[in-house]
Amino acid sequence: MTLSPPLSMQGKMKPLFLVVLLIIAALAGAFTFQGLQYDFETLDGETYRWQDLNGQWVVVNYFAPWCAPCLREMPELAAFNQSLPDNTRLFAINYDPKTKPELKAMTEKFAIAVPVIVSSPDTKLPMTKPPYLPATFIVGPDGKIKDTIMGEVTAVHLRQRLTELKGADL
Repeated sequence: MTLSPPLSMQGKMKPLFLVVLLIIAALAGAFTFQGLQYDFETLDGETYRWQDLNGQWVVVNYFAPWCAPCLREMPELAAFNQSLPDNTRLFAINYDPKTKPELKAMTEKFAIAVPVIVSSPDTKLPMTKPPYLPATFIVGPDGKIKDTIMGEVTAVHLRQRLTELKGADL
């Protein structure tokens, strides 16, 4: 014996079922869309959203292969990246947009051993492109730029500056 709703209810349930189904589909689509959104991607395929980096210190270094001081500081950035201070991330970004294959070839050629952001029209950073290179930006845990260092940096200088900024942030 099967129970079915009265005939007067059967006609009303189909539209209600369709409405519920549409709402579920719309919510699933919205969550999927949000999950696919990101602010930047690194050469190794990792994607990041700035809101997910809140609470961390983020160092972003602009460089270019035609910039001799930029290439000189790359080993310093790699050393800094090997022993990052607590709650700190480091990224480099090429000044001139390049395709992933071009960027990969360039990082191999110059032995760039830090996470490199793939620059594209969709890349969202909290700073504007600097007027000259090298340029290093320190973004605080609140997502705001705390310092801009124009010129070459060393691992020691970056550690000192972060220590100062973290102390002032307390």
